[in-house]
Amino acid sequence: MRASAAALETISVKVPEAALETFEAALGSVCATVGFFRDQASAWWRVEGVKPVGEGDAALTAALVLAAALTGVEVTLRRAGIPADGWLARTRAAFPQQVIGRRLAVRGTHLSGPKLSGRITLTLDAGLAFGSGEHGSTRGCLRALERVAHRRPRRILDLGTGSGILAMAAARLLHRRVLATDLDPWSVRVARQNAVLNRIGPMLRCRRADGWRDRAVRAGGPYDLVLANILARPLCLMARPLAAHLATGGTAIVAGLLANQARQVLVAHRRQGMRLVAIIAEGPWTTLVLRAGPFSPPPPNLGPLRGPSPQVEGEKLSNVPALLTARP
Repeated sequence: MRASAAALETISVKVPEAALETFEAALGSVCATVGFFRDQASAWWRVEGVKPVGEGDAALTAALVLAAALTGVEVTLRRAGIPADGWLARTRAAFPQQVIGRRLAVRGTHLSGPKLSGRITLTLDAGLAFGSGEHGSTRGCLRALERVAHRRPRRILDLGTGSGILAMAAARLLHRRVLATDLDPWSVRVARQNAVLNRIGPMLRCRRADGWRDRAVRAGGPYDLVLANILARPLCLMARPLAAHLATGGTAIVAGLLANQARQVLVAHRRQGMRLVAIIAEGPWTTLVLRAGPFSPPPPNLGPLRGPSPQVEGEKLSNVPALLTARP
């Protein structure tokens, strides 16, 4: 007789954009997976996580109280009980094959049939839907990775690897080993499992690390390519060590940004001598491609622009002029 699947529950809160990062961290303290979804009508965000019923409730309460104190936003926690099998079925239904850029495709293990011809296909467990390629931030990073592949970077770091999707894409596109790190031990385990699933286990060195504070991460530089699909605030805080451990001429792909957060992240990195190469938009999410090294003098007709004009892809960004004229 088959044992019953463990009962899971979905927990969620609705918050304004300014409080998104804080409450995402609060739910992330007890949930293995956390996602956030924008309500187009109200412009508020639903932050949602999945965890076993009753697990970590005391820690969750404390985390929400702290988040409310830090942001001044009071929230109502909503719970919806779902059996594990029902959650997996719903996840699978919402995880069709993703075709991204010119060369990549992402599919779940629940999909059968031949792979798409002419594309590198990454296979992920459908139960790990967050970080599966459907999110605009992940898609933007993958498109950016395709753009810089011709530079043939040798030393590659994926900060905050999650499911390992960016690290695996880099390993497959560039035929290089990648250091994939995350603060969450569960994510490190998942990334390692996904690398084995895609038969590139030796190509990924998966490590639990607190960003640039980790000695092994610092020792692995200088890096020719750094991938950081995180959130705006930690990206700003990490701008200095990122620039310090990026090789001259090296590239950084930074994401996890809403369009109106991109300028502050760009300014933080320009202060460290980095220049903007490209902006890639996927819905409300923005990916910045940055490069280390001195600015090239702009032609006289470019006015206040500093360095070569970045290329803008995807939807038209209302804040592109502000991005281009941002000052250190």
